[in-house]
Amino acid sequence: MTFTQVKACVITSLFSLLGCVTVQEDQVHQHTDPIALSESRIALGLSYLKNGSMIQAHNNLQQALRYAPHYYRAQLSMAHYYESVGEDTKAEQLYHRAFEQHSQNGDVLNNYGTFLCKKGNYVLADTLFKQAIERPNYYLIPVSYENAAFCALKANDQDKAIVYFSRAIAHDPHRPKSILQLAKLEIDRGNYTDARLRLIRFNQAYGLSKPSLQLMIQLENKAGNDKLKHKYQQKLDNLS
Repeated sequence: MTFTQVKACVITSLFSLLGCVTVQEDQVHQHTDPIALSESRIALGLSYLKNGSMIQAHNNLQQALRYAPHYYRAQLSMAHYYESVGEDTKAEQLYHRAFEQHSQNGDVLNNYGTFLCKKGNYVLADTLFKQAIERPNYYLIPVSYENAAFCALKANDQDKAIVYFSRAIAHDPHRPKSILQLAKLEIDRGNYTDARLRLIRFNQAYGLSKPSLQLMIQLENKAGNDKLKHKYQQKLDNLS
C-alpha cells in the first residue's frame, strides 16, 4: 500500500468517526427533555452575563431559547440579557411574549413589572406585582412586595411604599433593603420611635453599617438628641 493510499484510509476513517459522533449527538438531543437542555444553557448564559462575557452569554441564552422557544425562563433570561445591554425594544418584546404566553406565572408577572417600572410605566407595573403576589404557589411574595414598594417610591407614592415595605418585611423579616427604606420613610414622617426601634433591631441582626448609622444620625438630629447624634457619628467615622 502506497503512502497516498494509507493517507486516504486515515482520512476516511476520521470522517467516519466524526459522522458517528454527530449522529449520536442528534440522537441524544432527540431523546432529551428540551427544558433540561434549555436550563443548562440558561445557567451558563447567566453565569457569563454576571462575569461580563457578553458574547458567550448571548450565545448560550439564544441556544436556550432555541431548545425551548415557549419556556418562560428562557424568555425571561434572554429578555434580561437584552435589558442588560440596552436593547430595550428587544427586551420589551420578549417580556411581552412571555406575558402573553404565561400570564398566570408569578415570575413572569414580577419580572415584567420590574422592567415596566424602570421604563416609567408605574401603573401597569403595580398591577403586575399585585397579580404576581396573588398567584397560587408563587413563593417570592416578599420580593414582589419589595419591588412594588421601590416602584411606588419612583412614582412618588410614599403611602403605598410604606404599605408594601411593611408587607415585604411581614412575609420575610430578613430583608435589609426593605427595613432600611421603611425606617427612612418613618423618619421623614416624624415617626421616630418606630424608626429607632427598627434600626436598633437591624443593627442587632446585621451589625453596624454605614447606611443604618447614617439613618440613625438623621433620626436623632431631627429628634433633637444631639448626644445620640454625636455617638452615632463617631461610630460612623470609625467605620470609614
